[in-house]
Amino acid sequence: QVQLVESGGGLVHTGGALRLACAASGRTFTTYAMGWFRQAPGTERDFVAAITWSGGNPYYAESVKGRFTISTDNAKNTVYLQMNSLTPEDTTVYYCAARVKFIFGVTAPDDFNYWGQGTQVTVSS
Repeated sequence: QVQLVESGGGLVHTGGALRLACAASGRTFTTYAMGWFRQAPGTERDFVAAITWSGGNPYYAESVKGRFTISTDNAKNTVYLQMNSLTPEDTTVYYCAARVKFIFGVTAPDDFNYWGQGTQVTVSS
């Protein structure tokens, strides 16, 4: 069974940075897409970024392009989301997700198969 466990959330001031990590286990993820989403209470889950398991072909939501970077460390079975220049609008719960097959540009939450439990990011003004 695939398990995704996020860590690294917390409280940061506007303009600050955080790095989220997602530890993956339970499968061989070679063909998988790994992604990050975020969701505020009462809203839909929004795509943030995704990448191949090997670390190639990253793509981002327009709202985070140039500020966030997704990457992988296969030796650690971990996916990262480096978040820079954070603003209060980035405050929400961030979720790690995995999709069995990578297809560039897939952003719908329903197209991802596995999810972590989420980690809270709070950016104070």
